[in-house]
Amino acid sequence: MTSAPPAGPGVVKTAPGPTAPPPTPAGRRDVRRALTRVLPLSPAVVLLVLFLAGPIAYCAYIAFTDLQLTGQAESSFIGFDNFRAAFKDDAFLNAVWLTLVFTVLSSLIGQNTLGLTLAVLMQRASKPVRTVTGGIVIAAWVLPEVVAGFLLYAFFRREGTLNAVLDWLHLPSQNWLFTLPILAVSFANVWRGTAFSMLVYSAALNEIPKEITEAAEVDGAGGWRRMWHITLPMIRRSIGTNLMLNTLQTLSVFGLIWVMTRGGPGNRSQTLPLFMYEQAFQKSMIGYGTAVALLLLVVGSLFSLVYMRLLRTEV
Repeated sequence: MTSAPPAGPGVVKTAPGPTAPPPTPAGRRDVRRALTRVLPLSPAVVLLVLFLAGPIAYCAYIAFTDLQLTGQAESSFIGFDNFRAAFKDDAFLNAVWLTLVFTVLSSLIGQNTLGLTLAVLMQRASKPVRTVTGGIVIAAWVLPEVVAGFLLYAFFRREGTLNAVLDWLHLPSQNWLFTLPILAVSFANVWRGTAFSMLVYSAALNEIPKEITEAAEVDGAGGWRRMWHITLPMIRRSIGTNLMLNTLQTLSVFGLIWVMTRGGPGNRSQTLPLFMYEQAFQKSMIGYGTAVALLLLVVGSLFSLVYMRLLRTEV
C-alpha cells in the first residue's frame, strides 16, 4: 500500500462542513404547538376558499366574458369590453352617482350622526328612557329588510302615514316615492340601521374614563368643547370601524330599495345593486352584470382602504 502524497505548497486542507444538529425536544414541541394552532383553523380556511374565494374568482372570470342567461350556446372571452361598455352607459353612471348619494346620506351622515347623538343622549338619560329608546331603535334594526321596506313604503306612499300627518297639520303633502325617491330610501336605511351605530358608540363612550370628562368640566369646558376635544378623539377608532362597516353594508342594500321603489320612478333610485340585478337577471346579460358587481366590489375595497388607514392612525 502506498500512502497519500503530502499536500503540496499552496494547498490548504479544509475541514468538513458542520452538519445540521438533530432536532431538539424543544424544537419538536414548537412544531407540534404550531400544528395544534393551525389544524383547528384548517376547516374554516377550506370553507372560505370553497365558498368565498372560489365564487369571487369565478365571478371575476365571468366579468370578462359575454355570458348570457338565455339564448346563448356558449360564451367567449371578450376582455375589458364589459367594463368599457359600463363607463359609456349613462344608466351605469347614474347608478354610480345615486349609490354615492345614498351611501353618504344614509351611512356617513345619517346613521353615523344619529347613532352618535342617540348614544350621547342615552348616557345622560334615566334608565326607563334608555330602555324604551333602545328597544324602539333596535326593533327597527332586527326587522327583516323586506318587512322594513314594506313599512317604509306604507309610510311614504301617497296615501301613507306621512301624508296623513301633514294633512292633519294642514301642510302640503306629495307622493314622496315619486318626487324624492332617493331621499325616501335613504331615510328608510337610516331608520333601519341607526341601532348598530348607537350600540357601537354606546360601548365606546362607556370606555372613556369619567375622570377625564369631569376634569374638563371643572376647567370650564362646555359640552361642545368636551365633545370636540375629548370625546371624539378618544373614540376615533370606533368611529372609523363603524363607518367602514356601515358603508360596506349600505353599498350592498338591495331588498329595502327594491320593495319601496324598485329603482324607480324611471331610474331615479336605482343604485348599483339594483342596476346589476337588472342587467344580469332581467336583461339576461350575466357577464355585464357581473362586471358591474366587480366594480362595486372595487368601490367597497377603496372605502375599506381609506377607513383602515384611519384606523392605523394613532390618536
